[in-house]
Amino acid sequence: MRSGIKVAVVGAVFAVVAGGVGYGAYAVYDDMTGGAEGATTRSAAAPRKAGSGPVTAGEVERTAKDFLAAWAAGDAAAAGDLTDDAATATPALAGFRGQAHVSKAVITPGAPAGAEVPFTVDATVTYEGMSKRLAYASRLTVVRGVTTGLPLVKWAPSVIHPNLTDGAVLRTGEAAAPPVRAVDHAGVELTPEKYPSLKSVLDQLRKKYGAEAGGKPGVETWIDATGEGAADRTLLTLAKGVPGELRTTLDADVQAAAERAVKRYGGSSVVAVRPSTGEIRAVANNRGDAFDAALAGKQAPGSTMKIVTAALLLEKGLVAADRPAECPKEVLYQGRTFHNLDHFDLPAGSTFQESFKRSCNTAFIKLIDDVNDDAALGREARDVFGIGLNWQTGVATFDGAVPAETGGEAAAQYIGQGTIQMNALNVASITATAKHGSFKQPVIVERDLDDREIATAARGLDGSAARQLRDMMRATATSGTGAAAMAGVGGDKGAKTGSAEVGGQADSNSWFAGFADDLAAAAVVQAGGHGGDAAGPLVASVLNAR
Repeated sequence: MRSGIKVAVVGAVFAVVAGGVGYGAYAVYDDMTGGAEGATTRSAAAPRKAGSGPVTAGEVERTAKDFLAAWAAGDAAAAGDLTDDAATATPALAGFRGQAHVSKAVITPGAPAGAEVPFTVDATVTYEGMSKRLAYASRLTVVRGVTTGLPLVKWAPSVIHPNLTDGAVLRTGEAAAPPVRAVDHAGVELTPEKYPSLKSVLDQLRKKYGAEAGGKPGVETWIDATGEGAADRTLLTLAKGVPGELRTTLDADVQAAAERAVKRYGGSSVVAVRPSTGEIRAVANNRGDAFDAALAGKQAPGSTMKIVTAALLLEKGLVAADRPAECPKEVLYQGRTFHNLDHFDLPAGSTFQESFKRSCNTAFIKLIDDVNDDAALGREARDVFGIGLNWQTGVATFDGAVPAETGGEAAAQYIGQGTIQMNALNVASITATAKHGSFKQPVIVERDLDDREIATAARGLDGSAARQLRDMMRATATSGTGAAAMAGVGGDKGAKTGSAEVGGQADSNSWFAGFADDLAAAAVVQAGGHGGDAAGPLVASVLNAR
């Protein structure tokens, strides 16, 4: 052992009992008392033997016992050597005491499940005379070393704490940023307890703007995150700071409606944006992880992309809302066959507006040769709708991508398939641009808070094209594929449905975009099927909260 640290093993340690393996609790180093009363020094681990094939129950038991006991003793080097990545694990384990200032802890293993062993950590964090308890559960997995054949703990930061990711560390000290009291545009307080989808957003805003908000940092134990858009996460507050007030563009009522909406479906996301200003009014997700798919997701948007494609065709004069546009059941383009949902077609003489509101894929694909420029769609998305312009919203976002393609892959992009990548924020912004006539970069805090550079599109949408596009979206919301979902929405309203086919997925992803007066919203439901069935009601309920 190092630094004279004492350790006690409490109770039966990995004793074999009837029906399985029984575990005791490891009382860790105690900087405040010098060790638990009656503590005994851990005996050295017996030599381990190399093996082959899957790890055995005995190897799982022994390896987990030795690793947890070494960690409990504060012997980071010994614990690290029992992992499959000692060079990474050793400093991380040492930081549990040195950086996180854990002065006392008890690690209690649970019953193993195959190669996995759960355990709990009941720790005391001590910093400058202040102490507080930090308790949590984690787990480890035992694997066979590739080169040594020895049973080893598979190293991952989550062994130390379940919310640790690669590059992140536990720290205790003066908080990296003061706490903030985030409020909506009207001054209503926004908390993660009331609006759980905002947890990641509020963490990012605190990290980025806490100082500007005028608060005073407290003393905390936190996860110091790394990477673009990564947000620190407070685990324990030893001394409260003084929060500063941070005004956002969110709307508490719209956010509440969005939170309720996404509860209807797992794997759903929704975003609302004000077309006249670009102000983000709501962000909500329903996922099994902490990923903010509404702002950072990347997936094909299906036929909601036809808003952009229609704008391109209208601006080029290849279509007009009231002119005929052929909509056959299927069409062949450069060796690739495209068809409409359930292979429907429209009667001869049907207008382009009818094709848009019925979401006719073939009407769009048939016009690609007339465009005669594979880069035209990506240019329209960027120059008019602001897609891919490195938005500075105030938090981390993915701003959409329409990669350059040729042939059948370029054709797939016209109907929102293929290599196009979007999220609910991108599609809500596209809808807002169609409604307003020009791109307003989405923001969640005002630009004057930090004088950041706001993205601007090269030009606005042609006036005639903009009017026709809005009229076609209105028709979709009243008598097209979006009519059922938008039936209860009042005001000046428009919509576009979308279904995105995903390889290996039985049901397509459901997309829906809509506007009502000066609010636009978009939603996606993973494997939700047709856009009007799943995502549509989510958007409608958000629009009704305006």
